[in-house]
Amino acid sequence: MSEPVVLTMGVSGCGKTTIGLLLAERTRWPFVDADEMHPIANIEKMKSGIPLTDEDRWPWLEQVAAWIAERYAAGEPGVVACSALKRAYRDLLRQADPDLRVVYLEGERDLLEKRLAHRHGHFFPRKLLDAQLADLEEPTPDENPIVVSIGQSPEEAVESILAALGR
Repeated sequence: MSEPVVLTMGVSGCGKTTIGLLLAERTRWPFVDADEMHPIANIEKMKSGIPLTDEDRWPWLEQVAAWIAERYAAGEPGVVACSALKRAYRDLLRQADPDLRVVYLEGERDLLEKRLAHRHGHFFPRKLLDAQLADLEEPTPDENPIVVSIGQSPEEAVESILAALGR
């Protein structure tokens, strides 16, 4: 059985990149942060405090899906950090890799707000958290998600993910 592509997903501040990078480091799998694939227009919109629409997100998600599809076609694993807030977004990503493993980083609003308040150097403003929480459709059992609480350390979260992956 080939190794999977793993998607770390959730709202801003949940630790997608931190946990994704740590997971990639532990497994020696390639990592990509989907935020780096956003077109400039999306980044400028978010910096201005304007939530993205589905129309803004689809071309970006198609780029993320293309990266996943490349890994899948090559039979190679990888880790991608992407908000993937809605089921339809994850369905698009799963079309690129039917075996995609979804890791949902679940956290309480208060903790997310604290993390965003202390984050520097990222384009996402704290005031957009409400829009992301409103858009969030938590993964359902048929998506076979690995649900990880963000209340634990990143190292503990990665251990949970590795255990769920059977590694």
